[in-house]
Amino acid sequence: VRDPETGEEKWEPKGNSSEAPIVVAARKVGFSETIAQEYKRVLEVPFSSSRKMMLTVSDVSGRDILCSGGMPLPPGTKLLSVCKGAPNFILDYCTAHLAEDGSTKPMSDEDKQ
Repeated sequence: VRDPETGEEKWEPKGNSSEAPIVVAARKVGFSETIAQEYKRVLEVPFSSSRKMMLTVSDVSGRDILCSGGMPLPPGTKLLSVCKGAPNFILDYCTAHLAEDGSTKPMSDEDKQ
């Protein structure tokens, strides 16, 4: 969206307040607006107030990168799981993280801080 006062291009989030930052971040890293059609969702575990998170599983069969300029996918990857929610709850389950070079590295308790 173009700012009428400055003429500058700006991101205009759509959706609810918890979804909008994710959508903006996805667009900034290269995902298209048609992502829902490009990555068929095969499973969704809805948000739960007791778990403080939700989970989706999408079909990424036949892809070697997640998106243009994005994370490389290991050969033969068929499914991608994405979890969103309260960071302190999600981090409890994390054992590795994605490094800038696309590799995965073990996640220590110090990394979680």
